[in-house]
Formats: sequence, C-alpha cells, structure tokens
Amino acid sequence: MPSLFRHLPSVDAALTALTRESDLADLPRPLLKDLVNRFLDLCREEIRAGALTRAADLDLTSLSPRLLAYIRSHSRPRFRRVLNATGVVAHTNLGRSLLADAAVEAVTSACAHYSNLELDLSTGKRGSRYSHVEELLCRLTGAEAALVVNNNAAAVLIVLETLAKGREVIVSRGQLVEIGGSFRIPEVMAKSGARLREVGATNRTHLRDYENAVTSETAAFLRVHTSNYRIQGFTSEVPLKELRALGDRFGLPVLEDLGSGSLCDFAGSGLAGEPTVQSVVADGADVVSFSGDKVLGGPQAGIIVGRKDFIEAIKRNPLNRAVRIDKMTLAALEATLRLYLDPERAQREIPTLRMIGTPEATLKTQAGRLARLLREELGGRLEVRTRKGVSRVGGGAFPEQDLATVLVALVPLGGATVEALREALLHTDPPLLVRVEGEALCLDPRTLDTKEFALAARALAQALDGLQS
Repeated sequence: MPSLFRHLPSVDAALTALTRESDLADLPRPLLKDLVNRFLDLCREEIRAGALTRAADLDLTSLSPRLLAYIRSHSRPRFRRVLNATGVVAHTNLGRSLLADAAVEAVTSACAHYSNLELDLSTGKRGSRYSHVEELLCRLTGAEAALVVNNNAAAVLIVLETLAKGREVIVSRGQLVEIGGSFRIPEVMAKSGARLREVGATNRTHLRDYENAVTSETAAFLRVHTSNYRIQGFTSEVPLKELRALGDRFGLPVLEDLGSGSLCDFAGSGLAGEPTVQSVVADGADVVSFSGDKVLGGPQAGIIVGRKDFIEAIKRNPLNRAVRIDKMTLAALEATLRLYLDPERAQREIPTLRMIGTPEATLKTQAGRLARLLREELGGRLEVRTRKGVSRVGGGAFPEQDLATVLVALVPLGGATVEALREALLHTDPPLLVRVEGEALCLDPRTLDTKEFALAARALAQALDGLQS
C-alpha cells in the first residue's frame, strides 16, 4: 500500500495538466489547487479501501478523466441555472417568476452604471427610491399611494407594526394560515407588536363575529389570503365590501394581505376566484400588500398600496430602512410594471403571464416537438410518449386549480428506474427538474422553453450515461 501512494501524481503536475483545459482557465488557482488536493485525498482513501490496487491506474494519464470530471463537478457555482420541466410556473424552490427581457435589461443597467436611485433629477437633491414606482403602482391599482419592501412577509410586518402596535387586530380564524418557510400570520403579528383577536370558526365567519369583537383596543380588521389551501363545503366568509362598511361604522381601517397579488384577470385561462389588486382597492381596503415575484411576474418584493395617510405613516417607520428594496429589485419592478400599461404586451412579454396563458393546443404542438427530438436522440434508451396532464401556477396562487397541458412521458429502458433517472438529472449540467407520475418521468412544455429542448435532451443523455457507468 505505501508504494501505491508514491505513484499518485503531484499537485503541481496535476495543476500543469489542468491549465490546458480551456473551460477551467477562469477558475481561481487557489480553488483549483484545493480541488486537486481533495481529489488526491479521495484517491488515497480508495487505495486504503482496496478500490485502487494497481500502480498503472494511478498515473496522471489514467486519472485525468476522473480528475477532470471531479474538478468540473465541484467547481460549478452553488447558485446556478436549472431547467424547469415540472409545469409549476411560479415554482418557489426554483426562483419563482422569470423576469421579462425588459426587466433583465433594466437590472443589468442598474448593476453596470451609476443611477438616480435616491436623486431627484429635477432638483439635484436627495430623492426617494420609492418615487420611481409609486406613480406606476397607483395608476395600475387605483390606490392613492404605494411603497415597496423586500418581500410580502416584510410588508405585512411593517403594516401591522405601524398601524396596530400594542393594540388588537381582528382576523377570521379560517385565515390564520401558515405558508412556505413557516410564515405564520399569528407569529408575524406577534413580532409586529400587535395582538391577535381571532373570530369565527375555522370554516365559517360572519359579520357579527367581527362586530362583537370590536373594543376600544381594536386597531384594524385584517383579511388574509389563504394562499395554497382551501376550505370547501359548509363555509362562509365576510366579503370585503361588508367589512369595509363595518370599518366605517367603527372608524377602523381594513387591511388586506393578498399574498400572491395579481394585476390580471386570469379567468380566460380557466382560473377563477382570485381577486385582483385593483378590485380589492376598489372594494375599499385601506392597505393592501402582495408579492412582486409570484403571478405579478416581477422580482421578489413586498408591494403595499392604499390610503395616502397610512402609506405615509408606513414610510416614516424606522423599520422601513431594514426592509427596503435595493436598486436591482427597483429596476426590475419598474420595468415589469411599465409593461402592464399595455395589457396585451404584458401578456406577451412577461414570462409568468405568457406561460399561464399558453393554450393547450400550443402545448400539444410543443410536446410533440420535444418528443420527436428525444426519440431521435435517445430513442434506444427511453420510451417516449405524450399524454394529457395538468400544470399549476404555484407560489400559493390559484390553489387546487389546474391548467390543462400535454406532457412528454419518459420510461428508461435497459434497467434504470424512473426514480434513479430523476435523481441523476439533479446532477446534470444544467440540472433538469421534472416530476414523476405513475411509472413515468414527465416533462411539461409549459415551463420548459422551446429554446431549452436541446438542453433537456443533453441533460437526459448525461443522466443516462451516468447511470450506465
């Protein structure tokens, strides 16, 4: 065994050999050296375990293929692109909404150049970063004023901290939700300093429940979008207009956490039952908060719109500095909102809206094209079929509502299992995210752009090669 160790190449020899690989030229030398050392340590472990027993297998020529594969695999950025073939449009684990080209260009410009982030160009004096999007948000929603923070959880927190700290906020028991990442309304309310006063039953809450709960300690009524769950059957909740009238009687504001707020009516895509931000403002909510990176199709942001006096109070809250947006978010959000000024253009150019609105007939054509490509390139290794299926909006929006689609269903041939292939696809370059239904691995063209079909085929080939080796 000691003699085998002496046959391993030196670190310097390995580094010299790697300099000839053009795709590794930009790697920092300290990182490359560290990876070479780790690879050689792995070889030493294999020698000790008896997995490497011949000196001929330990010279640089013999080890080079493994060394190159190891370096390429372990030098990739941790945060990187993936291919989304799951059919979930605003997939939380995959970064939610894709930005429109106009938003990407705006972010690039904001990163590459100085900007008037907090400069009023009309006076040359310090300005407000929110002024760049406030007018747009008011025009699009009908609200009097607007503010943007870094996400909707922060929006709910700062609204409650500003308007209800130390007092009670009345919420229907059926709306005390927990969404992804353990975001719970009662806990956020506690952090804000407001006291929760829950009313009604889990499935039914009436106007009298709110009315009977009002005391001198009451600061506001709060309605919460139930995000990714629904109670069905014997249910009842108070419409916003009725709660608005009750608020007027008692002089109390009505707050609305819309969660995944939408500026579009998606009924034409077969999705119904979700209020738009405009309708909630029109029905009398004093303050409305919603996300920017879900069905809005913009960057991660918590958008707050509503009555001017309330929004101005929220802006003055010192907490606002801790949750404010940066220049890249601001640039992407403004570019996205500008597209909404022309609804037809927004539908074409905002990827989230375009994917949600893609008709089944188009998806059938795209699925057929992808299936043909996979049969041509991998037909001897995969059984390829198309079949009807469903997509989802994701991000907590339109729960339990399906979008009709056509899937490309794959079954590996030659002994590999569907689950093994799914796991292998997590390690391809780029990784391909799919879903498994029954005995097949399924790709949904709703979220896989036609320009990505060749990349998906390559990822499948890489995964199958890895399983065979």
